Amino acid sequence: MITIDQLKDVKERTDALYRYLGIEEKKIQVEEEQLRTQAPGFWDDQKAAEAQMKKVKGLQQWIAGYQDVKTLADELQLAYDFYKDELVSEAEVDDAYAKAVSAIEELELKNMLRSEADQMDCVLKINSGAGGTESQDWASMLMRMYMRWAEANGYKLSVANLQEGDEAGIKSVTMNIEGAYAYGYLKGENGVHRLVRVSPYNAQGKRMTSFASVFVTPLVDDSIEVTIEPARLSWDTFRSGGAGGQNVNKVESGVRLRYQYKDPYTGEEEEILIENTETRDQPKNKENAMRQLRSILYDKELKHRMEEQAKVEAGKKKIEWGSQIRSYVFDDRRVKDHRTNYQTSDVNGVMDGKIDGFIKAYLMEFADKEV
Repeated sequence: MITIDQLKDVKERTDALYRYLGIEEKKIQVEEEQLRTQAPGFWDDQKAAEAQMKKVKGLQQWIAGYQDVKTLADELQLAYDFYKDELVSEAEVDDAYAKAVSAIEELELKNMLRSEADQMDCVLKINSGAGGTESQDWASMLMRMYMRWAEANGYKLSVANLQEGDEAGIKSVTMNIEGAYAYGYLKGENGVHRLVRVSPYNAQGKRMTSFASVFVTPLVDDSIEVTIEPARLSWDTFRSGGAGGQNVNKVESGVRLRYQYKDPYTGEEEEILIENTETRDQPKNKENAMRQLRSILYDKELKHRMEEQAKVEAGKKKIEWGSQIRSYVFDDRRVKDHRTNYQTSDVNGVMDGKIDGFIKAYLMEFADKEV
């Protein structure tokens, strides 16, 4: 049975969310933004109209989210009062408390995702590390983990490019994950993921360590301005590999984009290489590849801004691409994040996509510092 202090905590956090989210201000803003959608010729500019509708919907979601929290908090208070009159059981009060706390935590977490990029869809790329079949198998396990997470959370997922492993697993995969705050939730997955297990590919049954890199970038749309210099851009086409279908390996639908990128801040140059075999339509694949390029360039600018901010903020922990962020130790039944020290013994659950605990721990520690 919950205590009076727990009930008080729920009420205080609910009231705090009302203030932090500016619910009253958002209600006024929704009315103002909806009036703009009723202006004559509103749909003449399709992109601007869609952006405006998206803005209204976003505001409405914040209001609806708070209203859900408020309803559950009120129901908890009611259940607590009814329990004193012996009209409900302890279990029913505890259940009402669990629902209220879950809703509060979800909205508090979402409130941490306040940067422009956080709200975007994302591109998630996995590369297997050195180690051949074992690392390639590990990369495919991570791919499945993120697919299950996306499915459980109602996100749309598509595979833009997949390179199969030599014997098993995958060498690399690029996936688009579309839905509200996809990048905000997954940005903390950026880095090297380490697996320790008794390998099924080792005849001696030895314990082996494998690595795979995860790279997450926001998937930008046409409303984001990114400068691409045509002179630095080149294309190749190739035949898509894979199983089945009469057109496989006959039509050059796969595209390979090369962009000679020059960092405007440091002058350093690098080649950005993107392959897309998502569809059998070459123009569509080119369009998807260009969208990924714009996402990568946007992400580079975003990282530069964050690095500049980090120089000002003394003591800020720097999480860089290439750092080992998490260990999955199968024999010891332990998955641990080295940045937050959050860990769980539910290895099977994690590999089935239950990574919300890691996401929340990362955001709780680092989100406010990024904004």
